[in-house]
Amino acid sequence: MGIQGMELCAMAVVVLLFIAVLKQFGILEPMSMEDSSDSELELSAVRHQPEGLDQLQAQTKFTKKELQSLYRGFKNECPTGLVDEDTFKLIYSQFFPQGDATTYAHFLFNAFDADGNGSIRFEDFVVGLSILLRGTVHEKLKWAFNLYDINKDGYITKEEMLAIMKSIYDMMGRHTYPVLREDAPREHVERFFQKMDRNHDGVVTMDEFLETCQKDENIMSSMQLFENVI
Repeated sequence: MGIQGMELCAMAVVVLLFIAVLKQFGILEPMSMEDSSDSELELSAVRHQPEGLDQLQAQTKFTKKELQSLYRGFKNECPTGLVDEDTFKLIYSQFFPQGDATTYAHFLFNAFDADGNGSIRFEDFVVGLSILLRGTVHEKLKWAFNLYDINKDGYITKEEMLAIMKSIYDMMGRHTYPVLREDAPREHVERFFQKMDRNHDGVVTMDEFLETCQKDENIMSSMQLFENVI
């Protein structure tokens, strides 16, 4: 797998696997005609009640009907209105029994936990999902950068990118074909930095990341694959 394959894997796996999890657990359920009659989100006795429907619609690119459908699925799987990291890890472990999804789920959880309080609210969920499915290319790339920038200091280091790549390989397990060499993640990271680190200072900035990705046709194409998922 070359540099383009590595980049596409690291970006697309975020969306593909996350959507697969959501569909499996009923959070992305088909919308029915009954949705149109509801004017507000149904608020039950939960630990966290989401913001109003109009406010969420303004913050995302989902319609009211889509938000209602998403909320019903979210509430069914998360009755408290919150998802903690342990639950997130448990969901991913069920999808990848041959591998270890713990670290990948941790990184993805942190990307959705916008305020860093240790739980994902419905608002966090739909804002992140809106970016991944309906956002501009620029917005999707900024979201991906935030995922790779583990300590949120505005730079992607080799150590951070290596941690992300290792977490993906760990999650897939040792049953991939062809079998990946143990040094494959590090080689991919080196190629990534050869392409992304324009000034060769050992880190990748947001500007470097955006500029390089926007010039890559394969990456640009991958950013458009998920717009009609729901």
